[in-house]
Amino acid sequence: MKIIKFKEKKKYKYNRKVNIKNLILNISIGLHDFEKKKKQRVRFNIFITTNSNIKADNNNLSSIVNYEDIINQIISITKQYHHELLEDLAENIFDIIFENKIVKKVTIELEKLDIIKNTESVGIEVSKKRDE
Repeated sequence: MKIIKFKEKKKYKYNRKVNIKNLILNISIGLHDFEKKKKQRVRFNIFITTNSNIKADNNNLSSIVNYEDIINQIISITKQYHHELLEDLAENIFDIIFENKIVKKVTIELEKLDIIKNTESVGIEVSKKRDE
């Protein structure tokens, strides 16, 4: 009699990330009077790590992060409000993204593209992680 061995199912551990790269918006931002009068270009790079234990499901869109919704919400808050600091804008974006319960960590890079001569950009990078 021949014994058949079944292969063990492999278990994988992985991270799932949603990336929004090089979103450029013309927004009202800055402390200086001239910045309050004229909009300026800001580049957004956002990296969202989600709960890898939740499998993406076509029939359950709450199992994913909808990047289109996030982009539309960012456009909305940048049209509605003047932000004096990039840090303040980043906090508002964190609030939007962390509304989704599967989000574990978010890194936001914001860069003013035209504010300082002889530079490609100046800006910030901020990360926030959900307490587990």
